[in-house]
Order: sequence, then C-alpha cells, then structure tokens
Amino acid sequence: MRASGVLMHITSLPSPYGVGTMGKEAYEFVDFLVKAKQKYWQVLPVCPTGYGDSPYSSYSTFAGNPYLIDFELLRKEGLLKKSDYEKIDWGKNPEHVEFEILFNNRFKVLKKAVRRFLKNPDKEYDKFVKDNKSWLDDYALFMAIKGSRKGKSWLKWPAEYRKRDKETLALLREKLEKEVVNWKVFQYFFFKQWKSLKQYANDNGVLIIGDLPIYVAADSADVWSRPNEFKLDENLEPVWVAGCPPDGFSEDGQLWGNPIYDWDVMKKDNYSWWVRRMKHAKALYDVVRIDHFRGFAGYYAIPYGDTTARGGHWEKGPGFDLFKAIFAECGKDGIIAEDLGFLDKDVFRLLKKTGFPGMKLLQFAFDTRDGGAYRPHSYIQNSVAYTGTHDNEPTMGWFKNAKKADVKRTVTYFNLTKKEGYNWGMMRGVWSSVSDMAIVQAQDLLGLGNVARMNLPSTVGTHNWSWRVKKGALNDEIAERLADLMELYGRCELTD
Repeated sequence: MRASGVLMHITSLPSPYGVGTMGKEAYEFVDFLVKAKQKYWQVLPVCPTGYGDSPYSSYSTFAGNPYLIDFELLRKEGLLKKSDYEKIDWGKNPEHVEFEILFNNRFKVLKKAVRRFLKNPDKEYDKFVKDNKSWLDDYALFMAIKGSRKGKSWLKWPAEYRKRDKETLALLREKLEKEVVNWKVFQYFFFKQWKSLKQYANDNGVLIIGDLPIYVAADSADVWSRPNEFKLDENLEPVWVAGCPPDGFSEDGQLWGNPIYDWDVMKKDNYSWWVRRMKHAKALYDVVRIDHFRGFAGYYAIPYGDTTARGGHWEKGPGFDLFKAIFAECGKDGIIAEDLGFLDKDVFRLLKKTGFPGMKLLQFAFDTRDGGAYRPHSYIQNSVAYTGTHDNEPTMGWFKNAKKADVKRTVTYFNLTKKEGYNWGMMRGVWSSVSDMAIVQAQDLLGLGNVARMNLPSTVGTHNWSWRVKKGALNDEIAERLADLMELYGRCELTD
C-alpha cells in the first residue's frame, strides 16, 4: 500500500524541560500524523547518546535514552513532584537542546524517582530485569563504573576493569550496587513509557520506523562486554575503525571512529549477537531502517589513530550469510536498507537478494557529482522516497546552498513556484513518485532552513542533534494540507 510519513526525532518535540520526551507532546504529534493521514513516524535511534550527543554513538545498542523519559508521566505515578524539576533552568532556547544542562541535571531528577519507585516497585520490574538480563546487567554495571571514573572511556579504565576480571567485576557490582540499580530502573522507566507511546501510535494506525546503526561506539557496553567480536588488539584498542572514503562531497572522507566487527568470529556462532540485536530492534519498532547497508557487502576500514579517512581500504563484508541468520529468527519483513553512498555490484546484488526496499534521496537527484538515479522518474515501487534525511540540509537550506545549475534543473523538473513553496514542491516530488513509501522531514513541512538542520556528518558541535520544533508549529492547517495531498497522490485510504 502507498503511504507516507514524517521524519522527526523524539528529542525534537517541544517540552518545557529542555528536550522532547515520550510525554504529552509525543502523543499530540501522533494525533497530528493521524489528521495529516500519515502512516509512519520515523525516529532516529532511541538509544543513549554518548560523546557528541549523537544517537549513532551510543553507550548501548540495546538500552533506551533516559533523556526521553517524561517527568510529567512519572509525576502522575507519584514518583516525582513538580518541585523536583520545575525550578531547574533547562535552557533559554526552546528550539535548541542544551545537552550539557541535561547531563548535569536530568539524572539527578530521575534518581529521585528511582528512590520513590524502589519503596514499592511495580510487579513487572523484576520480570523486566530478568527478560533483559542478556544486555541490562552489563550496561548497568558499565554505566555505574563510568560514573565512578568521572565519565572516562572504558579504554582508560584500570586493566582489570577493561579486561573484565571476574573477581574485580564481582566486587564492583557490590560496591556500586546503588548506581547499578539506578541504571536498571532508568531503563524500566524508558521501556514502560516507550511501550505505551508505541501502543498509542499503533492503535491510531501509525507505525514507528526506527533506526539501527550498522556500528556501535568504541566506548560502549557492547564492545566492553564482547571484545572478541571486534577487531581489537591485545590492549583492547581498535585496530581498524569505520568510515567512508574520500568522494565528491568530502576530500578527506568520513572518519566515524567506530570499531570494526570481526565478522569471522561472529560467523562461528551464526551471528548470534546480530540476530539478538535485530530481534530487539524489531520488538522496539514496527519498521527497522538499517543504517549504512553497503557495509554488509563491503566495508571501509581505516587504521586506528588516523586523523582522516584517506588511509583506509575496502574489506569484504558478511554478505547474505548474516541476513540468512537474521531471517531465520526475525523474518524478513519490516526492514528498510539505507543503500546510500558508494555503491558497487556487490551492494546491488545483496539488496536484490534480501528484497529490502532501498532509499531514494531527492536532494541527490540534481547534483552534478551524481547521475540521475535519484530522479523520481527512475524510482521503483519497492523503495522509500525521501526529500532528505537527518544527515542532509532541510530542503530550503539546500536551495540556498546548492549550485545554481542544480537549483535550475530542480525548478524545471518539478515546475516549482514560490507561490506553492519550493519545499512543498519538492515534497510533492516524493509523494507523486511510484515509491511505496515516502518520508519527509518535519523541517520541510515548516519550510525551515539550515538553522534547523539535525546533523552535519563527521562533525561534533553544539548545533548537531539539537533542533527542536516550536510548540504549535505543526498545526491543523499543515495537517489539512497534508491530508489533501495524501488523497491526491493515493497515499491514504480515501474518505467520502
């Protein structure tokens, strides 16, 4: 069925407490999507953010982000009082997340909720801890140790901590028990609120598209707890790290810094960690977008310590073997492949064999450095059409910064007019395409420029990941305009 959706991270929702959460505004956004006849809400990863505040660089691929826990929902359960959080300065700009303020204040508030919770825990709490033991125990201990070491990366912990000496870890669990429990209860709060929000969306006909980054952060519970599954040296430091080679967009390439998987080791147990990861993601979301799909066909490995991606080289990925293992346990439906970047015949073969829909980005369609594969007339049904993603400029930002020749071709191709709005004309381009699914950024619905850009890849700064929508900006007028266009382009069930 042809359908459409909106891409906006939960952190971008309005809230008086510094960051978007799974509270009232999230439910209101679902209501907006329903009025606008949208089938999908695409979010970015909802895991905890690490260095650089990026959800693609997380302390755990399985855990939920405590920043997204809503205070008002905890208050209604009797776990917080308004005085616990209302007098705190959560930042001056309602359109910008100040992550330092969150880091310094949010956990203090959540710990008050934990203390009240533990006086009379929910019956479901023990079951949650037991059901998630495979990742929760290591994650909670990892975060407790990190807190006791002033936030230092586990690569800078004492050797017996890094190498997970059994006696040492047993003593740490006892010594840091209070903090370990805090981190477990945070996760219980997160998943309880997430389950309710997702259920509300599903009950109203909205499906959640989530994101599964191909790599995990070096400073994560995932690498610390399973170092043998990554290419690390005898000191447990990465030998190779991930990134992208130099191209027309970046002369130095992209240096991501994530450790590379040891695919040969993973294959020996039929990729059990990856299967578990995908099973977890499919339970969390209705549809999973696999980030950097080309890395499964072949990945770019850069020597650890290099300052650019120039010195990297290509290695063969796990290919269909990995997905065969995943399909056996998780099925093959409800997966999108982010098949952007440098593509070769191995990537095309793998995409065809999996049957996953790939992505079509409209901003790439008229770039002189690329061919016309991203122009709507070349799309296929089994694909997802985007105006742009979180890594791209909002459409109006692109029009301001793109080459004049590229803009001219775009205006001609879509017959764009300022009266309609260039942003609406570009969105019309993906909605009118044959792609089964079409996704637009919330920023494009609002006609915002680069001040609202979510991320500039391979950079770290206060601007990235921080954009938030103004309260009331996504209003009934926009919803009604969207709903009419969905009927026009056959992306919803027609009303009488």
